[in-house]
Amino acid sequence: MADDVSDPKFWDAAYDEKRDGWDLGDVAPPIARVLGEMRGPGRAIVLGCGRGHEVRAVARAGFDVVGVDFAAQPIEDAAKLTPADLAEHVTWRRADIFALEEEGAFDLLVEHTSYCAIDPKRRDEWMHVARKVLKPGGTLLGIFYAHDRPGGPPYATTRDDAKAALERAGFEIERSETPADSIERRRGDEFLVIAKALPA
Repeated sequence: MADDVSDPKFWDAAYDEKRDGWDLGDVAPPIARVLGEMRGPGRAIVLGCGRGHEVRAVARAGFDVVGVDFAAQPIEDAAKLTPADLAEHVTWRRADIFALEEEGAFDLLVEHTSYCAIDPKRRDEWMHVARKVLKPGGTLLGIFYAHDRPGGPPYATTRDDAKAALERAGFEIERSETPADSIERRRGDEFLVIAKALPA
């Protein structure tokens, strides 16, 4: 098995071996709540989308959505899990998020368990990609996994580090909170952020 989180084989193996505890079987409750306040139309993207629970939630909110993951298994599962009434609003793409070429293409970016899964040395690069693909004024809705446990994935971050990384990349934080509606095992560890992409 590959032991490099930058290798899609690492994640395919994790799915095959049922080591996929990040997958809640549904959209994360804090993201579902905030999406209830947002309505399309518009274009959205979910980085590291896994089986696509957030993708489907964004589509239900009225957006056309691109779900991106570089492992094969979750993209196959995501397509199978998507009902026909949503499928016309969803594009599944197997790709390395760091190689995305779109610039200013999306109104909304949703993050859940992608940032905490990448090599921590690439976090500024992740933020740069997020800022690049959003239109100026576009919204990043993200949950950052702010725990202090060693090892990973999920790799630790702090609220201050996540805020600083967003600001370095050209985001303005509009709202942040430690959600009260996180699932029990993640309560206190999730840091919800809504940020706007500033003009370059």
